[in-house]
Amino acid sequence: MKWMVGFGGVLIAIAAQATPVSESSIGKEGIDALRLQQSPYGLTGKKIAIGQVEIGRPPQFGIDKAGANNQVIDLSRTFFRNQPAKTNTNLDTHAAQVASVMVGNSKAVLGVAPNARLFSSAAATPQRSGQSEECLSAQHIALQNGGDVRAVNFSFGEALQQDPRPNARLDGNALLTQCIDWLSQTHNSLFIVAGNQGKGGIPIPTDNFNGMTVSFTRRVGEEYTKIDFSNIGDTHPRLLKRNDGIETSLGGRRSLSLTAPGSKINVANLKGEQTSAIGSSFAAPHVTGTVALLQEFSDRQLRQSCKGGCKLPWTLDARRHEVMKAVLMNSADKIKDKGDGRALGMTRTIVEKNNQTWIDSDAYKNPKIPLNIQMGAGQLNAFRAYQQFSAGQWTPNKPVPVIGWNYGKIEAGKAAQDYMIDRPLLQGSYVAATLAWDRLVELNDKNRNKVYDLGETFRDRGLNNLDIYLMRAEDNDIQKSIWSSVSSIDSVEHIFFPVPSNGRYKIRVVFRQKANEPIQSYALAWWTVPSQK
Repeated sequence: MKWMVGFGGVLIAIAAQATPVSESSIGKEGIDALRLQQSPYGLTGKKIAIGQVEIGRPPQFGIDKAGANNQVIDLSRTFFRNQPAKTNTNLDTHAAQVASVMVGNSKAVLGVAPNARLFSSAAATPQRSGQSEECLSAQHIALQNGGDVRAVNFSFGEALQQDPRPNARLDGNALLTQCIDWLSQTHNSLFIVAGNQGKGGIPIPTDNFNGMTVSFTRRVGEEYTKIDFSNIGDTHPRLLKRNDGIETSLGGRRSLSLTAPGSKINVANLKGEQTSAIGSSFAAPHVTGTVALLQEFSDRQLRQSCKGGCKLPWTLDARRHEVMKAVLMNSADKIKDKGDGRALGMTRTIVEKNNQTWIDSDAYKNPKIPLNIQMGAGQLNAFRAYQQFSAGQWTPNKPVPVIGWNYGKIEAGKAAQDYMIDRPLLQGSYVAATLAWDRLVELNDKNRNKVYDLGETFRDRGLNNLDIYLMRAEDNDIQKSIWSSVSSIDSVEHIFFPVPSNGRYKIRVVFRQKANEPIQSYALAWWTVPSQK
């Protein structure tokens, strides 16, 4: 096997023979997306636009010679920054490989969403300090398809050493990081970022708030279950303090949202030749592709629900990036269900580098820490994400089903939002609940044209502080809550905790502290187990 370093500071393994599609990272051993592509679901990302931004770009048929040979990926459009791509320029095999994970469509290399519409831009900067050009590229991709690009993949990044800020740290305020958070709000696209942190890595923009940062797992036996040693993340306090703001986000904020398969991944190079690859660069597109599958399903539902005006449980809120984030995280695999349903039907136990589980981590034991430092909320499971999402939207003004989601608003100083589960829950069963909301970033728009231009900057308006509580139905005092997630620095709160006894429960959303606007939009996803099915 031959090794080389690709963009993104990750290792790419070139193998003579890759894994059969049925046993690949998109199959049941990985994220279980292949099941969604097949009958009766038939979800392939059709008509859903997704994006890609990298240093280089994949080849496109009709523009590049390599595109004529590459029968694996079919791109909608390619660009050089915010201009049409020039023939045979800025091509990059890493970008082609990443694209094949999302939209690969051959017997050997099948992507997560083979029929999605992929728009790709090459930022192509001559040196690493090109955050302005990369922001311009990201904005251009978000504007494609009439401004309807559901997710954008970032399998590259910038080094702190190249950031122009004095004493630069991962504080969320590098220009590219702020740009991603602003674009998320402005264009409602979910940015999926490869977790390329670590010594010598390229961590910007992994410290974003409004997107998702993804680490990667490798196989143990047949299944992807273990965080790869190449990932950043260590639970040793001394190492955490030493790396704070350099290899991890400043102040202990948990910026990793999910983990996904990233070792021995089936990919295709510029010429369409089958290889395999390793790195977070190839974990991130699993998440991006899954968004396309879920959004195709959502659009099907909306076509029925929105005849004569959208009605619950399917409204246009299903397209919100915060909803996708909450759904993907809340449905992630943490610990394998024993078959009694108490662990929400999770398919496997994911372990850290030192073989500890999510249950062993500080995220499970400390309500102020919502996510595991190495795996976020767990490993992406596309089929479970479909189950979570397909339960539909339910509002807190009346009892909600045992599984569902909502996109809502909460006002500072006003009453909390209570989601009362409509059935008693099973003793010892886990409640999973994920709350996601945005940091407010504004553009310093010098020419007032409402788009980012080279030379412009952003303003961080801060993060409103929201919390969630798991409570007995009859209780109203949060001091009596069963469990909570009350981080003061994260844009996600996450609960994964067993209920102590059969009975009625609720999930409470609280606006704890205002940093910017008095009304905060949020997405909440929940998954519980009824005592009587």
